[in-house]
Amino acid sequence: MRGAGVTPYSDDVVFVDTEFSGLEFYLGELISIAVVKLSGEELYLELEYDGPVNDFVRREVLPKLTGPKVAPAEAAARIKAFVGDGRSYMLSEGGHYDALYVGKLFGIEEQPFNWVPLDFASMLFSHGVRPRTDDLAKRLGVDRSRFRSDHALDDARFLRELYLRATAGQQR
Repeated sequence: MRGAGVTPYSDDVVFVDTEFSGLEFYLGELISIAVVKLSGEELYLELEYDGPVNDFVRREVLPKLTGPKVAPAEAAARIKAFVGDGRSYMLSEGGHYDALYVGKLFGIEEQPFNWVPLDFASMLFSHGVRPRTDDLAKRLGVDRSRFRSDHALDDARFLRELYLRATAGQQR
């Protein structure tokens, strides 16, 4: 995407990543969420949850959750205060799961984000780039090893870094 003249529609973007108990949306629950502004300000929350998790989450996600836990209602209030009332565009790597779990946390009417969630993988695809962020990181010179995989805050930071590199000099 670099050098392709990709100019974002808006600079009012926040990068969101979530970790959740499993892929079964109706059964799964949000266990952590990160929101990172374009400016680099960030909010990371781990949610109270003591229910079942799938094997992947038990192995890859839970060991990385070491912070204090907050109730879902407190998480929603803190995210709203952090994001503000501007209805920023929520941008996530794969979009669909993050948008579903954010919607589940807030409800559709109460979420602080624009009603149209943005999906970085689709953006890459539409610009002829294979929608794999690790491939793009190599192309753009982003050291993926600086960011833990399957940790909401590091994944949101990584996405922000890719976005900034891919749109270098093209912000509005």
